[in-house]
Amino acid sequence: MGAERPPRKKDPEGRMPLGEHLRELRRRIMLAAAGILVGAIGGWILYPYLFDQMVAPVEAIGGELNFTTVGQAFDLRIQVAIVLGIFITSAWWIGQLWLFVAPGLTRTEKGYALGFVLTGAALFIGGGALAWWILPHAVEILTSFTPEVAQNFLTAREYFSFFTKVIVVFGVAFLLPEAMVGLNFLGVVRARTFLKAWRWAVLLAFAFTAIANPLPDVWSMIIMGGSISALFFVAIGICFLRDRYTDKRRARRDAELASEAGNE
Repeated sequence: MGAERPPRKKDPEGRMPLGEHLRELRRRIMLAAAGILVGAIGGWILYPYLFDQMVAPVEAIGGELNFTTVGQAFDLRIQVAIVLGIFITSAWWIGQLWLFVAPGLTRTEKGYALGFVLTGAALFIGGGALAWWILPHAVEILTSFTPEVAQNFLTAREYFSFFTKVIVVFGVAFLLPEAMVGLNFLGVVRARTFLKAWRWAVLLAFAFTAIANPLPDVWSMIIMGGSISALFFVAIGICFLRDRYTDKRRARRDAELASEAGNE
């Protein structure tokens, strides 16, 4: 029998070798995927209600959805169920992300994990909800360009793909402030650095909205781009408060060390 390996000491700062980081990342991804799968079961059950809500804008304009293959209705139900599962379990998979980052945080910083998870879930769902509110108006406006001599016969796959992609994209976009505050809490980026880039951030927010926004009008772009920009500045405010707290704590610690050194 070979010699037994000595027990691996746990790093007090939560650091681990690259191999363990990769294994932990794989574990968190698998747990997140399992949670989304469970949420997708709920999405499958709720699909008939969601289907009615998603098709309502098409019915309002007198249009029809066409299923072009035998299995397309089944495929679309799975697609919608998975997207709904992502939203239902947003707190779970965002939590897995923070648990992966947690070993690099101090004990005090780990106490903020629950707040990050709940805030991230609220932002993700809020972004999706805003897109959901915009989409019926988008369908109405975009189909209004159809000539009077033509009819709106929409392919179900393309319509549902358009609907779900816009919702997920805006949900992810609303997580930007969460990422900013997270980087600040990790000590990677200070608030002043974010503030210096505010012009680029606002420009990118409106450029993103102009591309991702399904509506061609200016007002919807202003609402969505303004919402993302507002969240950006709120995140900067939180980062400034965090920097002020950490600077005071560091100054107090340095003063204590200087006092101890002087006494020696």
